[in-house]
Amino acid sequence: MKALPPTADHTASTGSSRRKLLQGAAAATGLAALGAPTLVRAQASPKIRIGFWPVAAGLPFFAALDKGYFKEAGLEVEPLKFAGAQQVMEAMLSGRSEGSANGTGSANLAIGEIAQPGLFKIFATNPSNAKFVLDEFIVPKDSPVKTMADLKGKRVASGPGIQNMTLAKTMLERAGASGVTVVELPIGQHVAALVAGQVDACYTLEPTGTVGRMNGTTRVVEAGVVARYILGDPMAPWHGGAASLTSEFIKKYPDVTKKYIAAYARGIELVRTKPDEARQFMKGYTAIEGPLTAEVPLASYMLHHEFKPSDVAYFQKFYDLFTEKGIFERKVVVESLLFKG
Repeated sequence: MKALPPTADHTASTGSSRRKLLQGAAAATGLAALGAPTLVRAQASPKIRIGFWPVAAGLPFFAALDKGYFKEAGLEVEPLKFAGAQQVMEAMLSGRSEGSANGTGSANLAIGEIAQPGLFKIFATNPSNAKFVLDEFIVPKDSPVKTMADLKGKRVASGPGIQNMTLAKTMLERAGASGVTVVELPIGQHVAALVAGQVDACYTLEPTGTVGRMNGTTRVVEAGVVARYILGDPMAPWHGGAASLTSEFIKKYPDVTKKYIAAYARGIELVRTKPDEARQFMKGYTAIEGPLTAEVPLASYMLHHEFKPSDVAYFQKFYDLFTEKGIFERKVVVESLLFKG
């Protein structure tokens, strides 16, 4: 049977549908040309909120932001500044951030792992020691204290959070400084507290020691103290800070994760190869600016694929201290926390 020709109504309807389809396609093309965000693009490139606190170890993250490495990768990264590493971890737990920058206390992160197993993966650390300085004890410039043992019976401030407080107390004990009163104090207040005579010494992190030395008010008693008193070797790598992403984010956005880590790695490479250029990016994120940027000692950095068995062993020894002290409710295995992508 011969097919009947389409009716006028059907023809008109078909023409109208085709016009709408073509108009829609043209509109979509025009929006794409203008760089308008499409649904697919929004899903592929979510906002990445990263918590940090103002210590020099966060430099690769700061550099990647200001050098535009994240933007070049098509990523929208929002830095979230916190007063301490504990707050960075709590933001990850509550879903208010997608990760942490270097300088965030590794033990603080582990507490989040205990509270919510599988919370995050570490893709970079900032190992420090007597050469790559981050941690130190400082005193007023004219203090009679010459060694850690001289702090016996003194009042000592520590950076905030369970990691800093536990380390400070343990190191003072192992250095022979008994009877010390350790108080928690934001690192930005350490120099001022020493100048005012509120405390006799501070366990602190860079750039605090450099700030005090440059303005002539404080001096370093000993640096690289965690490597010596906790790990047993002044040159051992202390993986005290870590950059991480939540496991939920990694699982949901595997391609974005790879782009983010690659862009972050560019920040690490800049610090490694062009430290003088990288130093300027502390400004605005830490207390360091102007001529002080040239004086701050830099931590080392290690990406997840660069870990050797000895690095994992030292990292595990650091974590085991917190298990021994009863801070960790259970043993946290470092190997299980490292990013494997």
